[in-house]
Amino acid sequence: MTSTSAPSRFFYGWAIVAAAFAVTLLGFGSAYTFSAFLKPLEQEFGASRGEVSLVFSLAGFLYFALGIVSGPLADRFGARLMASLGMLLVGTGLVLAGLARNITEVYVAYGLGVGIGVGCAYVPAVGVVQRWFVRRRGFASGLAVSGIGLGTLVMPPLAAWLIDMAGWRQAYILLGLFAALLGIVMSWLLVNDPRQRGVGPDGDPLDAAAGKNAAQGITVGEAVRTRQFIGLYAASLACAFGVFVPFVHLVPYALDLGISPASAVLLLGVIGVGSTAGRFFLGGLADRMGRHASLVLMHAGIAAALVIWAVAGDFWTLALFAFLFGMFYGGWVAIIPSVAADYFGGRHIGSILGVLYTSVAFGTLIGPSAAGFAFDINHSYRLPILASIAVSLIAAAIALWVTRPRNRPERST
Repeated sequence: MTSTSAPSRFFYGWAIVAAAFAVTLLGFGSAYTFSAFLKPLEQEFGASRGEVSLVFSLAGFLYFALGIVSGPLADRFGARLMASLGMLLVGTGLVLAGLARNITEVYVAYGLGVGIGVGCAYVPAVGVVQRWFVRRRGFASGLAVSGIGLGTLVMPPLAAWLIDMAGWRQAYILLGLFAALLGIVMSWLLVNDPRQRGVGPDGDPLDAAAGKNAAQGITVGEAVRTRQFIGLYAASLACAFGVFVPFVHLVPYALDLGISPASAVLLLGVIGVGSTAGRFFLGGLADRMGRHASLVLMHAGIAAALVIWAVAGDFWTLALFAFLFGMFYGGWVAIIPSVAADYFGGRHIGSILGVLYTSVAFGTLIGPSAAGFAFDINHSYRLPILASIAVSLIAAAIALWVTRPRNRPERST
């Protein structure tokens, strides 16, 4: 291998980013269509808002918790296999949800199918991006997970349109087939290590230093005993209690205000616009201003946005909330994997992210469903919104503690 002209023309790392982008778009986009189905499921099965919200919480718990399994499996067997399996399960879960005869079958089909499917695909797809980049890790990671933002923008309105055209059952079936077919095709672009393509991270020539950058890193057991991991875990856990509440309850909140169904679903699209902007721009900005300090700002920004939701009473105020919330939420999701790779290296990053994301799993399981049951009791979202603000501020304080210079491992880049 004497020439480096091929890598300079096209660095395959960008194909990895494109594949991860597609997987996150289809996986999370399918999951975040749930708000559009909440009212039809309530009406079809006579279930309460808390009972229906639990479907999403179960799926959310699984797709973050299962990273503890899919991350190590991807480190060993490759992200391609795990992501392909995940997208097949997402599609199958949606199709079976469309065939459900009662709310319990929706729990099993959507909760388990989509939950396990995204859990198999997400950490492997995002983890492999970290190995392909070092200098532009924040930007590349932001691009990859901006698929979540675009999925939030396009998939819920698509689902709402399909529901109007063909009913909620056919909508689930069509979305499932689309997600499985395209998701599996894009998953096959994933390659675990840049050395398999004859280059180092960032497209650098494959020399000893580049190879070391691709392979270095501490083990999971070593990582989980560090103060950095404990702090990241605690901050993510606190943030997740509140950050997923809008994805389930913003649409019904808007409907309760008398906003039209089309405009209410559009608010999820606004979150998607903000999320895409946050992942794309804030991820790259974090490379320049410091990824660790940027993480603190993301938590604080989420709290500030939720304050707007607490006082919102019309569509335009809710739209402002949705955009700002989406932007800071998107930045948070983009920066977390890069910060973890900075602290712990890339060798076992899939396994480390898998353990780290169990924190998000518990928050996702409890937050949206608790908000739904709180609404059932007092017919107001005020308490869940205020609680979401509080936990976001707690997350910002913990993240600030993590980023103090004396807490940074020597291997941080």
